[in-house]
Amino acid sequence: MHEDPEVPNFAQKRKGIKLQAGMTLAIEPMINAGRYDVAGLDDDWTVVTEDGSLSAHYENTVLITDGEPEILSLPK
Repeated sequence: MHEDPEVPNFAQKRKGIKLQAGMTLAIEPMINAGRYDVAGLDDDWTVVTEDGSLSAHYENTVLITDGEPEILSLPK
């Protein structure tokens, strides 16, 4: 389960909210063996590569601070 703000993993120039210290975000990159083009399936959940190439999806949890952001999901 994720809480607001929703931060999509694609560019949205000049849209969204300004990140502030104290926010914790789930950043979920999708790494594709082929092209970056993706499509959503009719179940409104599944995302696949348009070219049918293999893909991996993982999550990093990031804390926004007054200084540098802190990646909470990395082992110490």
